[in-house]
Amino acid sequence: MEQLLMARKPSWLRAKIPGGAAYNEIRNIVSLYHLHTVCESALCPNIGECWGRKTATLMILGDRCTRSCRFCAVTTAKPLGVDPEEPKNVALAIQAMGLKYAVITSVARDDLKDGGADIWAKTIREVRALNPHTKIEVLIPDFRGNRESLRKVLEAKPDVLNHNVETVPRLQKLVRPQARYDRSLEVLKTSAKEGFLTKTGLMLGIGETEKEIESTLLELRQVGVQILTLGQYLRPSKNHLPIDRWVHPEEFQSWKEYGLKIGFSHVESGPLVRSSYHADEHLKHQ
Repeated sequence: MEQLLMARKPSWLRAKIPGGAAYNEIRNIVSLYHLHTVCESALCPNIGECWGRKTATLMILGDRCTRSCRFCAVTTAKPLGVDPEEPKNVALAIQAMGLKYAVITSVARDDLKDGGADIWAKTIREVRALNPHTKIEVLIPDFRGNRESLRKVLEAKPDVLNHNVETVPRLQKLVRPQARYDRSLEVLKTSAKEGFLTKTGLMLGIGETEKEIESTLLELRQVGVQILTLGQYLRPSKNHLPIDRWVHPEEFQSWKEYGLKIGFSHVESGPLVRSSYHADEHLKHQ
């Protein structure tokens, strides 16, 4: 059964094949500035569509993560040193892409005292200085609950603060063993309380129940999260968690309706949805 789930994806999970002039242009820009993208490192199924739209999610602080989340394709390894030129290069790449809405994420850097918060803040400020009309969404780690690190990021004034809880509370230890649901919830609560447009996302099809999804979404709303993304968990390899079920598009639509009903201002919900999928459209609903 497990092999069947890996081999036979349903028809609604067909993604655009990468290629074309726009795709190659984005790849060249990323290469020119020696950057990484979560699109490549996390094996995102939407890379063909997004790069074809001349947009990419840049990933700072290298491409080696200190955590070993059991759903994620990003490499777990001892990180390399921090590149002091990275903030400027991210700003230059965003300028070269002509982005009006930029999404920036990072690996977890638990090896650094501040979790990489200083580079995060410098990156936001560099992007703002070089691209003053570009909206900036940051998809940040939890900084191991370090409030000062989170404060550094918030003081740099991103337009959207995103931090994914990934799954329901019961499955947290199984899915992301070095993270904690309550810690993630505190990040989101702090962001919303400080007046930032706050966003999070979950994967479905990893073993959660309907009641668990309902209660998790209600709790996320209670702490002030406004934007929600829901997508199908896709197993990157045999070494990652197996897929529990394929979630039909109709169910994703039902969860979108439920999310809007309980007060989210925008819900992006569908089999191929990921955190930054059509992110530039989310502000239109605020």
